Amino acid sequence: RAMAVAVASTLVLGYGMAPALAATPKDTLVVAFAFDDIITMDPAEAFEISAGEVMGNTYDRLVRLDLSDPSKLLGDIAKSWTVSADGKTFNFELKPGLKFASGNPLTAEDVAFSLQRAVLLDKAPAFILTQFGFSKDNVKDKIKQTGPLSLTLETDKAYAPSFVLNCLTANVAAVVDKKLVLSKEVAGDMGYAWLKTNYAGSGPMKLREWRANEVVALERNENYYGDKPPMARVIYRHVKESATQRLLLEKGDADMARNLSPQDLAALANNKDIKLVSAP
Repeated sequence: RAMAVAVASTLVLGYGMAPALAATPKDTLVVAFAFDDIITMDPAEAFEISAGEVMGNTYDRLVRLDLSDPSKLLGDIAKSWTVSADGKTFNFELKPGLKFASGNPLTAEDVAFSLQRAVLLDKAPAFILTQFGFSKDNVKDKIKQTGPLSLTLETDKAYAPSFVLNCLTANVAAVVDKKLVLSKEVAGDMGYAWLKTNYAGSGPMKLREWRANEVVALERNENYYGDKPPMARVIYRHVKESATQRLLLEKGDADMARNLSPQDLAALANNKDIKLVSAP
């Protein structure tokens, strides 16, 4: 699917949802975006397009797709992996020295817990994992830590390894901070109620705030192991109407608009301060 984006060259929006009072810092990106589909920030439940963008920037996985060539898989927190001769057991070795945004170390225990938790909670995207034979009854035996930085996944039968690995790039396979999540547990819910509106990840950005149908605020995760994002923060403002997004761009109250209609894109085509970008 092609996505058309309009990017403005100036900003005058105050932080978050405040009125336009002062110039926004140059390390802050403000995005006008219709994200009323978001119902949760828990990767074990989030299954909406807008939430997927947030998950992709805030949570790590064992593996992820190469953005420059989505036909290729890259290790995310996994340093390496092997598949058994019978095609049923996947062995992963993690990169050393990883940390969550909280400062807690990221280990194989967290990865196993995260995958087990997704199966046990059994929310909408759980089928991405349960199709490989994982169930509430067996998941703790089939997905388990084998060392501080190693774990195994045992499927019910042999599948194409590329299929299994591609499914592990999904949001439902995101790694959550076990220590933090369980500290917020209520009545055995594995932190489900808390994680709906909070954050327990290790990705390049961290979720600072989500107010439904208002704002999503992300901040740079200084504990991220890879290259740090160039932006210190990204503010998504929920703006439903294309015409309003266009107006915010033209006034300089947004850097980027994500849901412009063909008519509004055409109207902006001759504005030298706004760049139109279309990409898959």
